[in-house]
Amino acid sequence: MFKVCKYLNGYFFNMKFFLFTCIFFLFLLPAHSNDSLWISGATKFRPLVLGDEKIKGYVGEKIDACIANSIKTMDVSILVAPFKTRIETRYWQSEFWGKWFTAACDAYRYTNDPLILAKLKQAVEGLMATQTKDGYIGNYKQEARLKEWDIWGRKYCLLGLLSYYEISKDKKVLGSAKMLADHLIKEIADRNISKFGNFRGMAASSVLEPIVLLYNYTKDARYLKFAEAIVAGWEQADGAKLISKSINGTHVAERFPKPKNWFSPENGQKAYEMMSCYEGLIELYKVTKKEEYKAAVEKAVKDIIDTEIMITGSGSSLECWYGGKDKQCIPAKNMMETCVTATWIKLCNRMLQLTGKPEYADEIEKAFYNALLGSMTPDGKSWSKYSELNGHRHLGEMQCGMPLNCCIASGPRGMMVIPKMAIMMDKYGPVVNLFGNIKAKIKLENLDVSITQESFFPKSNEVVIYVDPSKKAVFNLKIRIPAWSDQTSITVNGDILNSIKPGSYLEIKRKWSKGDKVVVKLDLKGKILTDENKRHFAIQYGPLILAADQRLNSGQNCQYYEPVMDKLQQINCRLVESADPDIYFLAKLPFRTGGQLTELNLTDYASSGNTWNRDSGYMVWFPYLLDPREK
Repeated sequence: MFKVCKYLNGYFFNMKFFLFTCIFFLFLLPAHSNDSLWISGATKFRPLVLGDEKIKGYVGEKIDACIANSIKTMDVSILVAPFKTRIETRYWQSEFWGKWFTAACDAYRYTNDPLILAKLKQAVEGLMATQTKDGYIGNYKQEARLKEWDIWGRKYCLLGLLSYYEISKDKKVLGSAKMLADHLIKEIADRNISKFGNFRGMAASSVLEPIVLLYNYTKDARYLKFAEAIVAGWEQADGAKLISKSINGTHVAERFPKPKNWFSPENGQKAYEMMSCYEGLIELYKVTKKEEYKAAVEKAVKDIIDTEIMITGSGSSLECWYGGKDKQCIPAKNMMETCVTATWIKLCNRMLQLTGKPEYADEIEKAFYNALLGSMTPDGKSWSKYSELNGHRHLGEMQCGMPLNCCIASGPRGMMVIPKMAIMMDKYGPVVNLFGNIKAKIKLENLDVSITQESFFPKSNEVVIYVDPSKKAVFNLKIRIPAWSDQTSITVNGDILNSIKPGSYLEIKRKWSKGDKVVVKLDLKGKILTDENKRHFAIQYGPLILAADQRLNSGQNCQYYEPVMDKLQQINCRLVESADPDIYFLAKLPFRTGGQLTELNLTDYASSGNTWNRDSGYMVWFPYLLDPREK
């Protein structure tokens, strides 16, 4: 593990001036909502102003740790340095600035922390100071421009600049973004952007997202024209065929032949870059309303859910789709890249806003509690590059001669999605997507509404929601009923509600008064999950996937244990307190081994292995013992 920075690197002359500057900018720049994802009438759900939503409890502590130790500790001078030298010909360090910066913008909106704001200002001014007269911001040599990861890095610079403009409304920042985009458009000219860079042009053409956002801010038709040209290029010879192959039902892992060189322009299965393109396509659909764009993303996301996403909520091997859902019991190289996990959460959040369908919130919940939290160190200081289902946790290599890597930069971006989607709103009222200790202030027409959740979920099945409007009023409250909760009960001021279905939203329309109390009781229980061949089993408890950690089961070979199930094919989970503060969930479960009844101690996947060494090897998938007497 490492420390990324020396605190603010002597940026301010003294502490008094530093605090004065922070407070000045705090009042100068209010935290705005993330409007880049919201176009009136184009989406079903709308995020709240991030500062109007606060999360406490287990989830809130993890978000706070990420902000305090991954985001606030970054030495921005390290991130800006590569843009000053422009000597790169091959690598991707130009992404690090924009990844950190966009997460930091979200963290500022969420916390209103003046220290973060000051760091953002330092970072954006440092980056803009490197911009050439012709508009280029990047770290590549002149002769290497447009190759490898050059356009990819420019994309992240654009995203960062636009995120800061959204907060500050600083015209200089928008002007810098326009210069950067204009320079790229001039360089590409009439050529197909898919011909440049890696992975069938998906890395380069993922610049689609900030180009569309730039159009939204400027209404300059040139940017919309360029965005449409990017998408058209996908369908040309050697393009990624991100629309046609999706609509035709081609699996994301089977769109192109297996490449001779895995990390090469020929590989069309690269997961992170593919999803990044689909994020941009959603933004373009919101502007153009072209149904084939929406259909392509919906079908691609469904295929990823059906064929790639594992029980912990992420996927990929060697950073590519590989049909991993049906192969997840087979140890694979470099499983579940954290860049993939974070981008999957971001893509599902966009789909949740666009469609209002609860399955996307289900996917975010699963990925967050398992794959994402499992990839973050308990203190929030660093992130794994890959996460195994059976194995141990380890940090990835440092990249590009810098003290971080792509996944350390990506992890916080996934984490900062959670405050955006925990509670949203539609045109009828608040929408509760996640459960826990969450408080939100919502502005409806001529009405302020406070939503307060109190719960120890997911250790506890009960969630109490207090609804406090500023005056008596009729509006709707939507509550997500998780797909894993087979039998959910809900009462409003003691009155029992009916027609509650798993995998849906329960919509409560009534005249609400201050102090109204909604009680949700979820169906938390141990479920046995089996693999495609019914040769392995895993255990799910609500959104949590459980794992056997060798710290908790000393001297026991968990490969020879079979679960003891009740008549409903469920396994009893007896929750106990953990003496280790880094183990969140601990339960004793009944097993049979050698004909004897016993118990194993299981923890949640995110807590398993979190000594980050071989002392805490863990196992999610247990093998069923082969019985030759059975068919």
